Parts: sequence; structure tokens; C-alpha cells
Amino acid sequence: MIFFVAIVGVAVFSGIPVAFSFGLATFGYLALTTKTPVVVLVSRIDEGMSHLILLAIPLFVFLGFLMEATGLARVMLTFLSALIGHVRGGLSYVLVGAMYLVSGISGSKTADMAAVAPGLVPEMRARGEKPGELTALLAATGAQTETIPPSLALIAISSATGVSTSALFTGGFVPGLVMGLILCALVWWRSGTRATEIPERARTKLILSSFLAALPAILLPFVIRTAVAEGAAIATEVATVGICYTLVISFLFYERVSWPRMLNLLASTASLAGAILFVVGAATAMVWALTQSGFSRDLASIMTNLPGGSVSFIVASMLIFIVIGAVLEGLPAIVLLAPLLLPIAKNLGIHEVHYSMIAILAMGIGYFAPPLGIGYYTSCAIANVHPSEGLRPMITYIVGLFFGLCLVAAVPWFSIGFLK
Repeated sequence: MIFFVAIVGVAVFSGIPVAFSFGLATFGYLALTTKTPVVVLVSRIDEGMSHLILLAIPLFVFLGFLMEATGLARVMLTFLSALIGHVRGGLSYVLVGAMYLVSGISGSKTADMAAVAPGLVPEMRARGEKPGELTALLAATGAQTETIPPSLALIAISSATGVSTSALFTGGFVPGLVMGLILCALVWWRSGTRATEIPERARTKLILSSFLAALPAILLPFVIRTAVAEGAAIATEVATVGICYTLVISFLFYERVSWPRMLNLLASTASLAGAILFVVGAATAMVWALTQSGFSRDLASIMTNLPGGSVSFIVASMLIFIVIGAVLEGLPAIVLLAPLLLPIAKNLGIHEVHYSMIAILAMGIGYFAPPLGIGYYTSCAIANVHPSEGLRPMITYIVGLFFGLCLVAAVPWFSIGFLK
């Protein structure tokens, strides 16, 4: 409690980066309460960052930066806007759909939102959409798309727990779709009470031309996800295929990336991927220390003996991941808690993929839920809106997302129905 709760909590709320907070707590525990050589901490961090599946992280991060630089995300937006932009709240539906298509490929929710928002936010404002409303929806779509492959959360939980990456990628589609449909229902309900400008329906010729222009870009997410889901390639291989595909179609159809800009993209990739991998390594070392301390055994005893069996365990897990996801900025919560809780879930008869989807969605809700969720403030910064303006509508969307999480938790078929 002193090292892994008090010290980590104080460090995180003091502004110390999460990876250093984990490392500091683990170092203090090993140095002051055990006879284990502290050099073990280094080897455990190294081991945590050395899984082959984690090689996919820098590759997908680079792919996301490349998509933004070549304009692939922009042409997808143009097509969706032409298709449904004329209905009431149409651009809000476009935002939900665009995040579903783009999400996960960049490896960063910030990058996903930054790729989609510039093309939609100004136009939504011009049509009379309230800044707080569009900011809240942007944050909600970030939470909605956490399970959509190739999400970094899926790759991280696969690395930390050994669950099949292919199974996670296959199982993530429908939960993300369920959450998206709930957001669309909320958009329909809320748009009926607001006066916004509705443009004329786009001509069929414009829709067709924008579709043909966006088709090579639209195919990329499906190529990536189908290849992994069908077992044709592992995550690291398909990321390389995606990079090559993007370079080729950008050379043939879209913007070409100059060499100086390519070097900047590579530098940004190294910076972001390095930070992510260090967090994963530090969290892995902390999980090992927690296991050595006997905490995981005590946690297993408490969670297993909850009244109500698997139902109580799932409810408790949802609340834990929401709270920890808000405090630890999302991904570290997955790497820290999943190895401890997933074995308990399996002992209670809960499918590992189903439980993984519950954990990831709950973590996403926490990451984007104010007042602690840093994801909400990131969406405000991207949309250039003060956080106070989006708080009220965000509460509505958080309630909707939580309802969707409960629905996914109650119906395992959403997560495992398409597994072979």
C-alpha cells in the first residue's frame, strides 16, 4: 500500500510521468523491503519492452503519422461528409464514422483526433454546432474506438497477458460498433433539440467522385484488420504492409511526402513509440513486484470470493478500470491490471477476449471522463475549446458509453461471436 498505492498516487498527481512513477515505486519497494538486487528492475523493464508483438507499436505509430501527412484521413472525411452531411446532425455522424475508420491505425488517440478534427470542427461550428457539444462528442468517439483494431490497447494487453492478438483484433470490431451506434442514437436525440444549419443534399455525381477518390484510403483499414483477423499476417507484419501500401497509393493518388518531412515523421514516431514502450516496461516491472509481494494472491482471493460470482467480478472490474484508467492515463492501466485480473476472470469462466474488451472499454471511458481523464482535456485542446464548455454534454455521452459498456459486458457474443 505504501509503495504501490501511496507513492504511485502522490507521484502521478505531482506531475511525474507515469513510467517514472511506476519505476520509483518499484525501486523503493525492492530496495527497502526485500533482499532482491535492485538491478533486477532494469532486467524486468527490458523484458517488458522486448516482446515481439510490441514491435508493432512504432510501426503503427509511423503508419498513423504517414496517413495524416499524405491526406488519407482527409479524403475519407470528404466522402463521408458528401454521403450523410446533409441530414440533421450529419457531421456528428461523420465524426463517429471517421473515428471508427481511422482509429487504432495511428497508435495514439491524440493522433486519431488530430487527424479527424481539423477537417470537421470548423465546418461544424459554421453550421451552428456548439463548441462544447462537438468537443464532448470528439472525446466520446475517442473512448468508443478503443477496441477497434489495430488499437495499441489490444497490442498491449496481448503482450502483457498472452491472449491471441488475432482473437483480440477479431473480437474488437463489434464492441466498437455497439458503442458507435449508441453515440449515433445520442447524436440523433440531441440534434433534434438544437437549431443548426442543414446544407443541401450532395449531388450523386459528387458522392460518387468523392467515393472513388477515397476508395484506396478506405481500403487500408480493412486490409490491415482482415489480414490479421484471417491469420494471413501477424500485427508486426501487417503494419509493414500498411506502411508500404500507404506509400504506394500516396505516390499514385495523394500527396507525396518529401524527404525532410519524412525525417520529421520518423523522429516523431521514435519519440512517441519510445515513451509508450517505456511505460509498458515500467508497468511490467511493477506487476512483477506486485506478484512477488503477494498482492496478486490477495487480490485473487478477494475478487474470487465476491458475492455474486462472475457478475460481481465484472462489475467490480469495470469500476476499477474506469477509475484507474482516469488516473493512469489509459494504457498503463491495461498493462498494470490486466495480468493480475485476467487469470481470475478465466477461473470464473469468463472468456479472455470478452474480459479484455470490457477492460479496454472501461479504461477508455476513464481516460476520457472529466475531471481526471486526460483524454478529455486533449480533445478540448485539439478543438480549441475551454474544458468547462463541454462538461455538461460530456456527462450525457459518458452515461451513454457506460450503458454501452454494460451492454457489451452482458452479451459476450459481441466480443466472441466471430471467433473461430
